[in-house]
Amino acid sequence: MGNGRPKVVIIGGGFGGLFCARRLGRLDVDVTLLDRAACHVFQPLLYQCATGTLSIGQISRSLREELAHHRNVTTLLGEAIRLDADARRVTARRPDETMFEIDYDYLVIAAGMRQSYFGKEEFAAWAPGMKTLDDALSIRRRVFAAFEIAETLPPGPERDEWLTFAVAGAGPTGVELAGQIRELATRALAKEFHSIEPEEARVLLFDGGDRVLKSFAPALTERATRELEKLGVEMHLGVHVSDVRRGGVTVSSKSGGPDKDYATRTVLWTAGVEAVPFARHAAEVLGAGTDRSGRIAVGADLSVAGHSTVFVIGDLAGRDGLPGVAENAMQGGLHVAACIKRDLDARNRKNFRYRDLGSAAYISRGHALLQAGPIKLTGIAGWLGWGFIHIAFLTGVRNRFSTVATWMASIARANRSDRTFILGGSGHPDEPYTWQSPVHQGREEPTETGRRDQNAG
Repeated sequence: MGNGRPKVVIIGGGFGGLFCARRLGRLDVDVTLLDRAACHVFQPLLYQCATGTLSIGQISRSLREELAHHRNVTTLLGEAIRLDADARRVTARRPDETMFEIDYDYLVIAAGMRQSYFGKEEFAAWAPGMKTLDDALSIRRRVFAAFEIAETLPPGPERDEWLTFAVAGAGPTGVELAGQIRELATRALAKEFHSIEPEEARVLLFDGGDRVLKSFAPALTERATRELEKLGVEMHLGVHVSDVRRGGVTVSSKSGGPDKDYATRTVLWTAGVEAVPFARHAAEVLGAGTDRSGRIAVGADLSVAGHSTVFVIGDLAGRDGLPGVAENAMQGGLHVAACIKRDLDARNRKNFRYRDLGSAAYISRGHALLQAGPIKLTGIAGWLGWGFIHIAFLTGVRNRFSTVATWMASIARANRSDRTFILGGSGHPDEPYTWQSPVHQGREEPTETGRRDQNAG
């Protein structure tokens, strides 16, 4: 920009990157916010988009629009792929595969995490995660198409496969997804089909722990378990999903015993997270330590050791067991902006101190968990608290009003206002008519004969 002001580059437009950019918008610095999608996504409500309650526009907003009034903030579309720490330069890739470079004086890595399949990446073909808008739309297509396909089949095992839904991981996202699918089947879709009874849809929830929602107090998880059972969610704890394929999953008990197969055509994965590729590359370039998930070790002020002008915030910050929640990212973004301001004012930086403002999880209509210090709420009170928190942090006044109106309509009429899904309507070979995700379109599992041939080879 040629004006001599410090250049701050922020990688990622999630909660951490957005809050940092907003605060830096008040300082005498030039800010560049680089994001793969050029929009901020309210990830805690992705599952409501996936199950047809909310639209994409209600849980996301253009970063360019959000930051338009900050004249010193530039938003760029691209994916960070390479870091030159000596030259203080980031190389990014445009969607057309061409490259461009951005120089920085300060670098804020807020790239977030992606879904982890624990080394079994082939699972992704049949079990989409829940981290992006694309994931939410893929899950919406799978869930609603499953009911539609079942409607065309006669009673029997094949129809049952389409009416069985498996969710791996019983953290907040997994529990919310499982509850929403059962609620969808028993309320919104209950009277819309002629050949099938949507209420008979099975939802299987698998987790390696001894209870759901392990981050919440035991008393709250007990209430959540009872509510899930009331909804009809079948919980299988102390197990892990050891195989995922086109027609089902295999589950292994952590205490031993034989594996068990479940026939299902819809598998959803929420079981783990790992650092995005750029974060792992940056850690190597910076000589920073990482944990098993790829979180980058940072100092007390969230900067990387030996690189005082490089910060890591949000899910990627590996320090003192910082939780992978939105509030940590928001506070981290504000803290880094404060550190940069203190540098400009020639004052010492303060250490980052995370303040746990509580956690919330949606279970079903009229029932949610809210835990904030000594305050522990369930039922209607928890549900109202959950709604208030989520509305408060949605970006854009229009999104807040629209979301509240949609929630009120869904409560009154049990409908889902945004159930549209696309199966490839043009007939073009590049847009096949399928419920599958692009990651595995055109990839069919080998036949039994093919498997024997592969094994023989």
